[in-house]
Amino acid sequence: MMALQFFQSLIQLFYPRICPGCGSDAIGKEEFLCLRCLSDLPYTFYNQLADNKVAQMFYGRIKIESAMSLLYFSKHSLVQNIMHEFKYNGGKDLGMFLGNLMGKAINESELFRRCEVLVPLPLHASKEKKRGYNQSEILCRGIQSITGQALSVKNVIRTTPTESQTHKHRTERWDNVEGTFEVSNPDALRGKHVLLVDDVVTTGSTLEACAATILHLGQSTKVSVATLAVASK
Repeated sequence: MMALQFFQSLIQLFYPRICPGCGSDAIGKEEFLCLRCLSDLPYTFYNQLADNKVAQMFYGRIKIESAMSLLYFSKHSLVQNIMHEFKYNGGKDLGMFLGNLMGKAINESELFRRCEVLVPLPLHASKEKKRGYNQSEILCRGIQSITGQALSVKNVIRTTPTESQTHKHRTERWDNVEGTFEVSNPDALRGKHVLLVDDVVTTGSTLEACAATILHLGQSTKVSVATLAVASK
């Protein structure tokens, strides 16, 4: 045991773990963020507020039961650093941790307790292969480990690749994603209250298109939305 502890200390000395939020090496072997970044996370508390910014994105567009984002996102911010590590640097363990945070917020909310099935917003197969994983699925698995909700993976699929949404306005974003989703096993979701999960929401166009595909199943199928972050203005 002593030899193992010495070896782990040696590894930490020469290959210290770096906090993805701020770059500090003041982070324990069982932690994913340093204590300072954990305390600085910009929580929205939308899980406790029915009429919030994310829910308002869908007003008059599509019937969403409830919607929330855990954190505020802005450029050159702590949250952007964390999400970049998670999405592009293979930070799946970090993604599980962030999903755990989302799961705790969901458990604390009366708005989301009736959701039955977690569905990750799908990537096109070519994009998922290139990245190695779907970040929304990782978040779902982190949520599930806290809430115990069922998880439906690879059922809702993206049938065609789409262009980046970054520089498109709202109408162009909708045109870019309309008709790009499909449910391969409708019976698994029909009549259920689905919680659709993604990493970040800006205008909500992609989530709207995916939710519309699920709601088209009919027979009292419901959709709520939960994302890790929402773009702040």
